[in-house]
Amino acid sequence: MAKETPVPVPASPTSADVARLAGVSRATVSFVLNDTQGHRVGEAARARVLDAARQLGYVPHAAARSLRAGRSNLVLMPSSISAVGRLVSDWVDDLHSELDRHGYTAVLHAGRFTDPLDAARAWAELRPAAVIALDGDRLTAQAAELLRRAGVRGLLAFAARPVPGVHTIGFDHALIGATAAEHLIARGRTRIGVVMPQERGLGLFAAPRLAGAESVAARHMATVTPVELSYTRESAIALARRWRSLGLDSVFAYNDEYAALLLHALRAEGISVPRDVAVVGSDDLVLSALQEPPLTSIRLDLASPAMVADAVHELIETGTTAPVPDIEAVLVQRETS
Repeated sequence: MAKETPVPVPASPTSADVARLAGVSRATVSFVLNDTQGHRVGEAARARVLDAARQLGYVPHAAARSLRAGRSNLVLMPSSISAVGRLVSDWVDDLHSELDRHGYTAVLHAGRFTDPLDAARAWAELRPAAVIALDGDRLTAQAAELLRRAGVRGLLAFAARPVPGVHTIGFDHALIGATAAEHLIARGRTRIGVVMPQERGLGLFAAPRLAGAESVAARHMATVTPVELSYTRESAIALARRWRSLGLDSVFAYNDEYAALLLHALRAEGISVPRDVAVVGSDDLVLSALQEPPLTSIRLDLASPAMVADAVHELIETGTTAPVPDIEAVLVQRETS
């Protein structure tokens, strides 16, 4: 078989190519494309540079630009944030826009690490200006110090307890499970199931929610039973079919999406909600009020993306910022409980 002739990879256009086409110096190209403050460039020259860059498909090298500026504009966010649910995922999308308003580029890091120091080393390799960790309970003082030595100026984490060396916003998942259990017990339910999602990455958030429900049940004549559920129709049907054998009179379903999935499966199995089983979700998504019956949920009062982006910017610029309000869990009662 004849060998295929490799297709040559075209050389990337450089700032020198842009300068030649625009008829200006490389310094002028740098001033225009980096929007350098304090250097005035005439409108005609600026237009020629921008036109030449478009013609050549030139894109500035982010790493080189950061080296010249002495700092990065990257804000790194561990990718586990996308696993929390639609509420937080939408919030993170808005945070990206707010960070962009300050001139930062948000980058999701897909690495999965069991050791916080290994995670910190991998993050530090990218030399970000800041790290925002939604699962901040995994951060340690040693990991924070490693990141600071690597030049990371802004460290912000959502965590149940303060993390030394990190600007911490309180986000205790145990409070979500506790709020659900307190409500169900107040409604006369004593045999509570807690959904444990089987999707990768969710155990990190589901475990403290289970622990919060268990802590409340331990103070009352109530029991908590973890029940596994994957986010599939088949898994929900299988759980609904064995529900009666579990002897549970209520369930905290991790979030509204799992709650809606289970709600439909229970109804198809002839199990009445809330007569036979009360159901509570979390996040208070739009879909929760549209269920039949409407779903009781837990609203998470999150700090606005603009407030968090402002805090990150201040941390990068000054090393300090004002406290950001903790995330609160608020029960929104509807008809499933």
